[in-house]
Amino acid sequence: MGTAAAGAGLAMPGIIRAQDASAAVQKWAEEFQPTTLSRDEQIKELEWFAKVAEPFRGQTINVVSETITTHEYEAQTLARAFSEITGITLNHDLIQEGDVIEKLQTQMQSDQNIYDAYVNDSDLIGTHFRYQKVVPLSDWMTGEGKKFTLETLDVDDFMGKSFTTGPDGKLYQLPDQQFANLYWFRYDWFTDPKLKEQFQKIYGYELGVPVNWSAYEDIAEFFSEHVKQIDGVQVYGHMDYGKKDPSLGWRFTDAWLSMAGEGDKGIPNGLPVDEWGIRMEGCRPVGSSVSRGGGTNSPAAVYALQKYIDWLKKYAPPQAAGMTFSEAGPVPGQGNIAQQIFWYTAFTADLAKPGLPVVNEDGTPKWRMAPSPHGAYWEEGMKLGYQDAGSWTLMKSTPLERRQAAWLYAQFCVCKAVSLKKTHVGLTPIRDSDIQHESFTKRAPELGGLVEFYRSPARVAWTPTGNNVPDYPKLAQLWWANVAEAVTGEKTAQQAMDNLASQQDRILQRLERAGIGGECAPKLNEEEDPQVWLDREGAPKPKLDNEKPQGATVDYDRLLAAWKENKVMPDDVKG
Repeated sequence: MGTAAAGAGLAMPGIIRAQDASAAVQKWAEEFQPTTLSRDEQIKELEWFAKVAEPFRGQTINVVSETITTHEYEAQTLARAFSEITGITLNHDLIQEGDVIEKLQTQMQSDQNIYDAYVNDSDLIGTHFRYQKVVPLSDWMTGEGKKFTLETLDVDDFMGKSFTTGPDGKLYQLPDQQFANLYWFRYDWFTDPKLKEQFQKIYGYELGVPVNWSAYEDIAEFFSEHVKQIDGVQVYGHMDYGKKDPSLGWRFTDAWLSMAGEGDKGIPNGLPVDEWGIRMEGCRPVGSSVSRGGGTNSPAAVYALQKYIDWLKKYAPPQAAGMTFSEAGPVPGQGNIAQQIFWYTAFTADLAKPGLPVVNEDGTPKWRMAPSPHGAYWEEGMKLGYQDAGSWTLMKSTPLERRQAAWLYAQFCVCKAVSLKKTHVGLTPIRDSDIQHESFTKRAPELGGLVEFYRSPARVAWTPTGNNVPDYPKLAQLWWANVAEAVTGEKTAQQAMDNLASQQDRILQRLERAGIGGECAPKLNEEEDPQVWLDREGAPKPKLDNEKPQGATVDYDRLLAAWKENKVMPDDVKG
């Protein structure tokens, strides 16, 4: 009797835990609606986490991400749900993006465990596959993480899979959220018959979504210098930011040069020359300067910087030059901006709030988002803009058991049982199945083109920083200081880009001497007369005789119709 009672007593906690987990699964299945799964499939997926987490019950796991709405939902809701279902205590810290990179760098350099998993931008893919400090997930999911990998994870469903894959074909990170850098405009103004007639009379073509930078510039001039006021309010044809601040670096590293057409053709990133102007031969970066075959100080890059400065000073509100990224973000919502060429879809929810001057009484936006216009050097087949892809990253320095438990939470945040609900909250879609769901078809009119863009064939041309950049943290910090000197007039655009290119090359040389990346470590080309490279095919490209070709626009509703036919643009639209 005594032995039997003791055995029963030992069994009780397991029974209670199973009952608690089952109750938690039922409770949270209700919270995570809608979902692309059937009810039974959703329950089964959530129950898998409860079952597989058994060895880690009672543990505390620490993860970190930057502070955006999607991650706030994870930290406040998904972490709690995961803890209740699995019995693992989950601390999900939210800090600024720069601080995330700093913590990650410290862990890479010290091999001391700081966090058990990171949501780290896929911009570091070139860093991760060379430094070999992170766990290649392709190996992990068939090796030490196999037992803890969800069978229904469906990696091929992730839209950003190519962003997190190294030249070796291995997946290094798992996308958790994505947002693109698109064009934003006042649809109500652009469809106003009087404004359309006035624009046609001045510029000789239709007011519409600009296909090229020439049209963007004409529209900026039109609203700032010809229209000037709408309903008694002064309006501006452009919005941007220019304060000497790290966020000014993002303004450029987030693919501004590729929009201008500085690099080579290639998706997700130009090869051999990418959007940072870094040339890569095989998997080895060989230079940034035109004299080494790079494009960072090429005519196209200088054109990109000069256009940014000209538009900021001529057509944006006077205070824009003194603003940072976060300060400038809400300005279009105030109702006096006609268009913005560099606008992150992460602002969608904030600009769709009822009561704003840019939202109709029925809750639909007065604005829309559309593909970014391209510069004079751009060619078909090049990337056209930037996409942020915050992705789960596991470090080799994290103890195995902690890594396995953190991997469960990482998958929980992106599994089909919860991902559609998370996408509705944060509007940063990662799964094709989620954005295609009927719940987004119903919601699309409230979101100003977000759903249509992510369902379109155009979306593949918006990609993060890629494999050519061998050390993102070291190289990225060079950009904002150099750009700022051009904004203030301390240096010309050419001088600023010359400095940036030479500074990037010096870092590449240091990495070359250190042998970082083994066979894929930088190996700089010898310097040559820049003209030798400019005369060759591809990037770096020689200066165009005409950097302002004829402006071209497309009617927004015709653009949507083309997308439904799986075309990037209507057949008759050129530019």
